[in-house]
Amino acid sequence: MAGMALSTGAIAAQTAPTVPQTNTSVIDPDGTAHITRVVPAPATVSPEAQASLRNNYPDRKQTLEERRTGTDTWQNGAGLKSLKVYPAQIQRRSIAGVPVRDVTPLVNAHPDWVLINLHGGGFNSDSGSFTESIPVANLAKTRVVAVLYRLAPEHPYPAALDDAVAVYKDLLKTYKPAHIGVYGTSAGAILTAELAVRLKQLGLPEPAALGIFSGLGDFSQSTDTDAIFTGRGLIGDLPLPSTEPKATEYLGPLDRKDPVISPVYADLHGMPPALFITSTRDMLLSGTTILHRAFLRAGVDARLVVFEGLPHAFWNDVALPESREAYGYMAGFFVGEFSK
Repeated sequence: MAGMALSTGAIAAQTAPTVPQTNTSVIDPDGTAHITRVVPAPATVSPEAQASLRNNYPDRKQTLEERRTGTDTWQNGAGLKSLKVYPAQIQRRSIAGVPVRDVTPLVNAHPDWVLINLHGGGFNSDSGSFTESIPVANLAKTRVVAVLYRLAPEHPYPAALDDAVAVYKDLLKTYKPAHIGVYGTSAGAILTAELAVRLKQLGLPEPAALGIFSGLGDFSQSTDTDAIFTGRGLIGDLPLPSTEPKATEYLGPLDRKDPVISPVYADLHGMPPALFITSTRDMLLSGTTILHRAFLRAGVDARLVVFEGLPHAFWNDVALPESREAYGYMAGFFVGEFSK
């Protein structure tokens, strides 16, 4: 598979005669690298993952409406696929005035445990309320409340965080903090860390455990993998690195170093045990590992799992063996923490 030529400002599919067949690297005086890499599909991943990496998705600019419509259609279909492998019951309801998907396993549900899922989707769409919640509910035998928080740009920060806080506070009425877990992917992983910091500010008890699955904790800086990978890894258009503020639709003009917005600047001492999951072609690989190290420096029980060769949030593809492995780590982590 041909890799990237960052000096062109994009990673683009090329016709056979022009595909680079050598590795090149030119380093500017300021350290900027202009590189071409030839990166084979790794033999270290499953055949299913290798087939997925061979897909060359076309680039197409989308309006926000198109993105949301497409994401909803995909998420609904992926949710049905998930239910065939991981049976569960799903109800649409409201908690503290916030819409949620209430996902419960069909058998042997633990009556005293609950997980809060904060879905991914770039803060402007829902790319995980089914695929992130169904497998974990089934495997952990635990109720999962998938929060359908308000989306940007119509509802910028702190709307999504306020919704997460409201649901958490309501669940505290019926569940002990030691039996509540919070987790999310991508934007939801970011919200998970933001929620933990916000709860500490409010003087509320922290949950028993956090799952930060491909996220970040610092909106003030760009990272290495921001400049290397797209949401699909080595596939698709990649804008040149920019000095413009990140996540403008979500954060607007707010200070990127605010300790809730960017938890690496918060006092993380006393945070709950946390599981971090990412992969080597994840655009948020750097962001995930930087936040993981911040937790370690604060003395938190923070564990990191990095999968080989796969792109951002690959576990949303329920068909991959690696996804089943990731779900197992997620569920097992929370069950272990709840059982202490």
